[in-house]
Amino acid sequence: MLAAAAIVLVVVLLGTYYRTGLATWVLASSTERSAHEDTTGSAGSQSGERRKKILYWYDSMNPSHHSDKPGKTPDGMDLVPKYEELQSKPGEKKVLYWYDSMNPSLRAEKPGKAPDGMQLIPMYAESNPEMDNMPAGTVMISSVKQQLIGVRTDVVKREPLARTIRAVAQVQMDETKIARIHVKIAGWIEQVNVDFIGQLVKKGQPLFSLYSPDLVATQQEYLIARRAEKDLGSSPFLDVSKGSETLLQATRQRLQLWDVTEEQIKTLEESGRASRTLTMYSPMDGFVIKREVFERTYVTPETELYEIADFSKVWVNAEIYEYEVPYVKVGQSAKMTLSYFPGKGYSGKVVYINPTVDPTTRTVKVRVEFQNPEFTLKPDMFADVQLNISLGTQTVVPQEAVLDSGSEQIVFVKLGDGYFEPRKVELGPRMDDRVVVISGLKPGETIVTSGNFLIDSESRLKNAMSGMKH
Repeated sequence: MLAAAAIVLVVVLLGTYYRTGLATWVLASSTERSAHEDTTGSAGSQSGERRKKILYWYDSMNPSHHSDKPGKTPDGMDLVPKYEELQSKPGEKKVLYWYDSMNPSLRAEKPGKAPDGMQLIPMYAESNPEMDNMPAGTVMISSVKQQLIGVRTDVVKREPLARTIRAVAQVQMDETKIARIHVKIAGWIEQVNVDFIGQLVKKGQPLFSLYSPDLVATQQEYLIARRAEKDLGSSPFLDVSKGSETLLQATRQRLQLWDVTEEQIKTLEESGRASRTLTMYSPMDGFVIKREVFERTYVTPETELYEIADFSKVWVNAEIYEYEVPYVKVGQSAKMTLSYFPGKGYSGKVVYINPTVDPTTRTVKVRVEFQNPEFTLKPDMFADVQLNISLGTQTVVPQEAVLDSGSEQIVFVKLGDGYFEPRKVELGPRMDDRVVVISGLKPGETIVTSGNFLIDSESRLKNAMSGMKH
């Protein structure tokens, strides 16, 4: 019993002691909190102008539900504060909203993160009234940002343009300077004067001698008709004199049709004897590229005895790509070089353009004609042909200045004071690193040649945002 009373007494004494200490601690804490509030209150009064005032609290799921103090919505969510819009300081841009750079249609009223984890980007109000008078898509980029993205510019110029087309080619014979030798009467080869392929012959040079019984008989008929014409030509009977003359002309014409020359006929008349053989002569200068003539062989008119080609002028067939065809014209000059003759060049001109395209190589053959007096150019040699094409004076820009989407071509024009305007252009032929501008730009304008992809992104983003605001 006494032990129990002692325990109760100790508990009471301890409670009294700790109650006093607890009260002291609470009082000290209150004093410290007051001092802290006074300190922070004075600091808050200095920055109060920078703090946004809360107008009311609202339900984010039902914005029409307002409250004058914080609390919870009927569905248990915390009410969200609605702040008043502060006036921007001079020179400071006003933030309209925050958006996802990958999905500009996703917007928020305050900073945060997009669903993919990327930071939202602020969209500022246009504070410069000059933008209202700028063409659509014009963007303003500060000089600092231009340096960061590596913007470089160039000037639109007018300059003389020339295009060079290089093509692989092959030397060919001039098909208009090939002769094929046939006889017009059957017979036997008596003597061969040109007896190997590749031999160079001159016009009028003997090729071979032919024995033909029909030819001998016709010569004899001619001699008889000639004597008859002398004897009967002065006959008082008109039919007799005229008949002898007609027979002589018919026999002479038959010899001419068999390629007997006037000199051979004259020799026949002077000698009064029929020649056993007929000598055939070359009709042109050239090289023998085919020979089917051998002594004591029987030949007929359908037998091709010789093929002679003149190499003093050759064709060179160059293959150009189909997109290069519009630049090549008949009569255009051309240069040719061959690896066999280093340092030596040939000059010629285009004489024909093939009307069809090779379906395998997608090339078109262009025929260039070259003089070959020394016969150094030989058929089937490979060569390199160069066609120099003048396009006159044109408006040109660097190719890297053009953004080509396939359906349209855009060039960014520098307007000054950091403004860049997207300009649609119509393009002509491309020449190495330059491209001809048919319309859309004027000489002297400054255009962007590097960093234009980033400027284009900024311009398209601005257009997208402008479309969402309307």
